[in-house]
Amino acid sequence: MPELRKDPIVGRWVIISTDRAKRPTDFLRERFVHKGGFCPFCYGNETKTPPEILAYRPSNGGPPAQPNTPGWTVRVVPNKFPALGIEGSLNRQAEGMFDKVTGIGAHEVIIESPEHLETLATLPEKRIEDVLWAYRDRILDLKQDRRFRYILIFKNHGEAAGASLEHPHGQLIALPILPKHIVEELEGAKQYYLIKERCVYCDIIRQETEAGVRIIAENDSFVTLAPYAPRFPFETWVMPKRHESAFENASSKTYQDLARALKQLLMKSDRVLDNPAYNLVIHSAPIQDPALDHFHWHIEFMPKLTKTAGFEWGTGFYINPTPPEEAARFLREARVETPQTVGK
Repeated sequence: MPELRKDPIVGRWVIISTDRAKRPTDFLRERFVHKGGFCPFCYGNETKTPPEILAYRPSNGGPPAQPNTPGWTVRVVPNKFPALGIEGSLNRQAEGMFDKVTGIGAHEVIIESPEHLETLATLPEKRIEDVLWAYRDRILDLKQDRRFRYILIFKNHGEAAGASLEHPHGQLIALPILPKHIVEELEGAKQYYLIKERCVYCDIIRQETEAGVRIIAENDSFVTLAPYAPRFPFETWVMPKRHESAFENASSKTYQDLARALKQLLMKSDRVLDNPAYNLVIHSAPIQDPALDHFHWHIEFMPKLTKTAGFEWGTGFYINPTPPEEAARFLREARVETPQTVGK
């Protein structure tokens, strides 16, 4: 029997269409495949991108390496075709009944590896941790600019997920306004907190951990779970167990454990869903208000297995053919070889 489930944070309803229930092998999807050709992000092509903003280069005891040269493990550069421009002043205007703001912002690319054939799933945990530190460093730098109100970190993996280049990379966009989805989460979480004096995300973690049916994995700092009312099949959240509203304020141990949690999730997804394209986003607190009792930063992972069509656009409802309990079971039971499982 189909079910309508309500997201406890934003109040969005989804249809869990059990009559259409699908196993991982039932989806017709576009796998992530390497197509080859010239890539400006590859090792040795440093002059083919805009000048780097940040790069991590291992110290071998010699003199510091010159910028925009080989030898890096993680590199951040401005997007060559930015959605928003960094220069200029923020100017809010009315145009009759309409409102507009100058397109001020930052748009950067985080190149996760010099190797074209790597993916975030195949990188060692320490290298994934370095990527997370690069996210943090760029947020801390950009949040000093008072023109910006929100910084979104996201990753499009595969052409079906919107990636124009297949080399492993993520993106950062700093915005002068708060995105609608973030406002909905902030407001929903705030209303829950005003009524119950508890963080809704912390309550989700407690209840899901006790029930276990939608839990995929956990470690000292993180729980990976299928949300109760997922918009998409195999949608997954990675949530810190300790309440913290801003990603950039996390501890070294937190980033270490997050690297482990992400690698495990991505390897399981590749195993169960056959290397799917996916989107990954970090939802964190607004940068000018980073310490919120009611908001809890988290990562949302969405493999591209279905398409959004007329019903979804017309109603705001989503139809999900895979119950989250089933998705969690498939991912939970997937055997992957990580440093913790090799040899066991």
